[in-house]
Amino acid sequence: MSLRINDVAPNFTVDSTAGKITLHDWIGDSYAILFSHPKDFTPVCTTEFGAVAQLAPEFEKRNTKVLGVSVDSVDDHQKWKRDIEKVAGAPANFPIIDDTSLEVSKLYNMLPADAYLPDGRTPADSATVRTVFIIGPDKKVRLTMSYPMSVGRNFAEILRALDAVQATDGVPIATPANWTPGQDVIVALSLKDDQAREKFGELDIKLPYLRYAKAPKK
Repeated sequence: MSLRINDVAPNFTVDSTAGKITLHDWIGDSYAILFSHPKDFTPVCTTEFGAVAQLAPEFEKRNTKVLGVSVDSVDDHQKWKRDIEKVAGAPANFPIIDDTSLEVSKLYNMLPADAYLPDGRTPADSATVRTVFIIGPDKKVRLTMSYPMSVGRNFAEILRALDAVQATDGVPIATPANWTPGQDVIVALSLKDDQAREKFGELDIKLPYLRYAKAPKK
């Protein structure tokens, strides 16, 4: 069964470019983004890891750690990082997991349980491994995204989704379509109008069940 929103993210201990990592300990009190790729030294993956490297200051501002997964060795990852940094113009300082065993890929249902990567494998042998998990400080899965091999991820959207997850975390609000930080939010139906006004101030009531308010400051 695939991981669901609010499932506890499966814990694991693996080698990485930053040494041995136990996921839950490594996350600590932060948010985390776990993102996977088919293989090192492939074109789309290189651009994606480069995008993450460029966004490092943005993730840091959001108390969020990023962790890459690729089904190759730490030695390969270290060599690949030089290509990533050349393309990105920024250091790739985030850890990349050694998942040659497919332990993490299988644990997070990124591959079929019987997946097998033959010697001389190509990216097509791990075609389903292009997944994103946003994990909260409580170690629960807050958001997932999956992409085919041919579609590079939009990391600006991943950052926007992270902002939305953090904005609504523990607060009775939701974000509307295409929301970005600073825009109004939607008040949860669990609050009556007077309760919502007391908590969030003036409401913009479009429909009885669609009520906007200024985003609360955290």
